[in-house]
Amino acid sequence: MEYVMLIYNAEERWNALSEAEEARIMAGHMAVIEKSQADGTFRAGNRLMDVAAATTVRNHDGKITVTDGPFAETKEQLGGYYVFEADDLDTVTGYAALLPHGDVGCVEIRPVFPDPQ
Repeated sequence: MEYVMLIYNAEERWNALSEAEEARIMAGHMAVIEKSQADGTFRAGNRLMDVAAATTVRNHDGKITVTDGPFAETKEQLGGYYVFEADDLDTVTGYAALLPHGDVGCVEIRPVFPDPQ
């Protein structure tokens, strides 16, 4: 089954980290990527730019609205994602537990609907 790991962080806390702390966290992410690539579960992943770079598109009764910024005001913002192919949720949860979050964020894991073909 395919799983998406959504990585949330509080941008203001993330942006206030020292270079050393940011490097430590990013090294932890790279370690998870390398380990999951080695066992064949890693599929894709990227870090996202801050929400100030986001664009939201809405279609309400055929009326299209495009606005700058994220769709919701939240304390934590989506900062990146990973895609895994694994036999079970426990495998992906194990990788999420290895990610260093400190007090800047959390991880949400969602299964992806199987391709109907």
